[in-house]
Amino acid sequence: MTLLQENISCNVVAIITLKFSLEHYLCKKIKEKIMKAITVFCGSSFGSLKIFEEQAYLLGKKLAERNIDLIYGGANVGLMGAVANGAVENKGKVIGVLPNFLKGKEIAHEHLSELIIVETMHERKTKMNELSDGVITMPGGYGTLEEFFEMLTWAQLGLHKKPIAILNIDGFYDELLSLVQTMVDKGFLKEINQQMLLVSDNIEELLNKMADYKAPLAEKWVTKQTV
Repeated sequence: MTLLQENISCNVVAIITLKFSLEHYLCKKIKEKIMKAITVFCGSSFGSLKIFEEQAYLLGKKLAERNIDLIYGGANVGLMGAVANGAVENKGKVIGVLPNFLKGKEIAHEHLSELIIVETMHERKTKMNELSDGVITMPGGYGTLEEFFEMLTWAQLGLHKKPIAILNIDGFYDELLSLVQTMVDKGFLKEINQQMLLVSDNIEELLNKMADYKAPLAEKWVTKQTV
């Protein structure tokens, strides 16, 4: 091999190495941008199983460890309080969004990075959506499901491209997921929209799925201007 050939070979290797390094860096930066803040919907009760509270606290802790801001409903009770404590006690940033009529009931968490007071429940969801890059839903009741389905519907309509996820603790949402499958089987939900819903019973796996999520390239039914 001549000196010229050796130089060409070295340059090719250097270019390939630089290409892969750049791709890795850009991929990492894209994921960091997507996962800057996550909204968590969950119950204001602890539920009947200790694992619900344990996983809620652990989720808050994991978000703090990943430098992901926690956006949630602002309360200090039930799973809402547990997920906030998990983040707060591990030096995470936590922003609560609380309707004014609930502030007077003394359920606001006192150790948040920021507490935003709004007038209505709809304003609460809108603000949480504005602040976050994705949604995780944990066990809860009517309110949790209402918040979850509105965000999922907004994604289906193309109003945002954020990952919507379920942390399916102890199979809590198994029946709901079965119903979603029935919606597909009976022709009321497209499979591509079913696949928008990310599910896992493992926090790390769920966060990784959210970081890798790409919204489906489906035609928007409406735009933000028409809502």
